[in-house]
Amino acid sequence: MLPGLIEIVPLTHAVKAEVTAPGSKSITNRALILAALAQGDVTLRGALWSEDTQVMTLALQHMGFEIEAKRDPREPCNREIHVKGLGGKIPWSGPPDRPLELYVGNAGTAARFLAAFTCLGLGVYRLHGVKRMEQRPQAALFEALRQLGYRIDAERDHLPARIYGTGPRAASCSISLDESSQFASALLLCAGAGGWKVALEGKGAEDAAYVAMTRELIDSFPHEGGKFQIEADASSASYFFAADWLMGHKPGASIKVAAFPKSSWQIDAAFPNFLPLPARISRASDLGDSIMTAITLAPFGERATTFTDLGRLRVQECERVAALRTELTKCGAKVVERGQTLTVFPSAHLMHGAGIETYDDHRMAMCFAILGLKVEGIKIKNPSCVKKTFPNFFQKLAAAPPAGLGAKILDGRSGAPLAREHLLAGLKA
Repeated sequence: MLPGLIEIVPLTHAVKAEVTAPGSKSITNRALILAALAQGDVTLRGALWSEDTQVMTLALQHMGFEIEAKRDPREPCNREIHVKGLGGKIPWSGPPDRPLELYVGNAGTAARFLAAFTCLGLGVYRLHGVKRMEQRPQAALFEALRQLGYRIDAERDHLPARIYGTGPRAASCSISLDESSQFASALLLCAGAGGWKVALEGKGAEDAAYVAMTRELIDSFPHEGGKFQIEADASSASYFFAADWLMGHKPGASIKVAAFPKSSWQIDAAFPNFLPLPARISRASDLGDSIMTAITLAPFGERATTFTDLGRLRVQECERVAALRTELTKCGAKVVERGQTLTVFPSAHLMHGAGIETYDDHRMAMCFAILGLKVEGIKIKNPSCVKKTFPNFFQKLAAAPPAGLGAKILDGRSGAPLAREHLLAGLKA
């Protein structure tokens, strides 16, 4: 198991590798909901098996769904998941005085998708999570569900929430994408089974990347039962493209990602197109979560890069805009925060090691670990937070090429090299 503090030793040799990335978290959690709603048995291949998807799986099992996960021989953090779909029925719920408890951790997809899904049940459910999840926005989704005729009891419209499921009902609602596209995706995933008509509001709402993913997934899913292949997670793959870019000056260096997504479902599949970094990158139209990876690379750019439309990063696993500015500045980078933008200036000559706070945010840990491949003395606090989406991330960094990058990872306190078995972050069987 990972210690509480690790140090990444910079790569000094050329690396030639082709690394596998685990399955897409966004697609896996959407597919789990659709599989439970299907009219027959569904097999999800290449499904991510991490904290976020385990939270979703356990919640569905707690509601009475039969789900079996088998190991994937090609990727340790993937599973082949078999789900017995019940055609829109939810077997178990609770009475008003003893609602069925569903824990969502800090998984935004699980919290939002299950809020809509449980409305299709017949009984009461209580959704709750970690403290940060109980601070994250839910109001727009809860209001849309109330428009559909469902009762949602939640103080200040945050978790924990009691949801009173009364089954399908022909009704209409509208939802804004301003705070989170997950609200719209939650409604769309359940709209067919629920008989709901969902209108999307906001500039470019119909084209929002994650809503488009949801629509494509609904259209291509085997709703009568069958098999569905989940593609690799483009956000997770961005770290290896970033490492390749950072180490690109070394003769013979080449870091590739095996089976990189060929579809346009994931906005972060565009990440390689933004290397080298341009003058501006938008969180709204260019990149999703991988914009954090790009921000971490920016001190090594040839010119200043301004990252725009970052508002949603403030209400995710942590306040990511402030966290990125704080930790990059701690490492010597020149970063200016104005409104919903960050501008990062070329400052490679100023970069130095530091102890990196991860704020219990998996992407902070992975972004700065990649920085540590270039900058000496980067120490990552609470590295096990990567279990949320990529439990074997540090094993990938340390594995010998071509399966990994061959990086040395040390115990941050003792300085002792960490063996492979100590680099896995809380993966459950």
